[in-house]
Amino acid sequence: MPTLVPRLNHLAEWKQDLVIAFGTWVVGVLVYVSGMQVLLSGKDDTPLWIRLTELTVLCALEMLRRKVPLALLCALVVLAVDIAFGPSLPILVVFTDFLYATTLYGSRRTSRLMIGVAAIGTLGVVCLALVFSAQWRTAILAAFALLPFLVTPVWWAANVRQQRDIADSERANAVQLAKIGRLDRKAAVAGERSKMARDLHDVIAGHLSAIAIQSEAALSMSTADPKLSRKVLESVRENSVSALEEMRAMIGLLRADASTGNAEIEPTAPARLAELSKLVESARASGLEVEIGSVVDQSPALPAAVDLTAYRIAQEALTNAAKHAAGGRALLDIRAHGGILTVEVRNDLRPGSGSGDDGGTGLGLLNMRERAAAVGGTLTAGPSGGGWLVRAELPLEGS
Repeated sequence: MPTLVPRLNHLAEWKQDLVIAFGTWVVGVLVYVSGMQVLLSGKDDTPLWIRLTELTVLCALEMLRRKVPLALLCALVVLAVDIAFGPSLPILVVFTDFLYATTLYGSRRTSRLMIGVAAIGTLGVVCLALVFSAQWRTAILAAFALLPFLVTPVWWAANVRQQRDIADSERANAVQLAKIGRLDRKAAVAGERSKMARDLHDVIAGHLSAIAIQSEAALSMSTADPKLSRKVLESVRENSVSALEEMRAMIGLLRADASTGNAEIEPTAPARLAELSKLVESARASGLEVEIGSVVDQSPALPAAVDLTAYRIAQEALTNAAKHAAGGRALLDIRAHGGILTVEVRNDLRPGSGSGDDGGTGLGLLNMRERAAAVGGTLTAGPSGGGWLVRAELPLEGS
């Protein structure tokens, strides 16, 4: 297909040049037959067959008008022969098309050269008219009569070429913009996929990890306390229901189609710090002793993005603490000061517990850092005072 397009364009150009050549030949023959070919005063004594031969050769060269500068040089030879017999109107008119084609289809350098040639040629025509004419007024009138045949085709072709170059530039810019648009869409899709993966990890991994830990704790009880067993099972059920609700809400958002008004699945409200008590109870049911230092007052509403981010970071940190420090102690502290919301989760490290990340995959810490960075904040995590500390600082303004 790519090789077929140039061939079709070449065929179309060939047909166009053939029409131009044939049309000019017919008009030229009519001019010669009617005797209107004389440019200067006097009678044309040149035999008609010579004039028609000149015209035929020059029109045949029209098939090469795009071969710059070969076509122009060949046309100059025919024009010189015509001037030798006495200049005639049809040959001069056809020659102007070669000036036009050379300026339009030649290289940029050739096009600029033709403009200079037209300027110099104009001055040369005036000088020659003054030299070979007895009356200067007649020479000036004759020169100005011949100037349109030299200046007009070059000027016209230069303007057409300029417009064509502008169109080509705009077309190239449009292609580049389309390419940039495709890259932007690709980057947006990649970003959305990354965001979906992070959300799925936070929603599913947190709840399922709590379920796994709590179920293992319930199974390991040799002498089960009915009240404790019930509490653990209630926490397992609550985590299961929460995971299903959040996953259902996410699927609903992905399937929602605003154009069709699809309201089959109503998304639930995102988790916020106001629901922190459920998160703490779930961690305690997993065997983790959670102590709450301070929790920010919810009376001045937090920005929604910061509220959700702080909740998810606390959820991930407590989940990791329950995994790696089961039966240990964790301290949760959330406070706001100086326009910064600080979330701290400090837990004990048991021997061989590792980095405190989720299963050693690194996704938990990575997701927490990405969430903090998304609202303009920072997150640090690492050993601290014999334990593990997760600290996030989230700006309350401009997030």
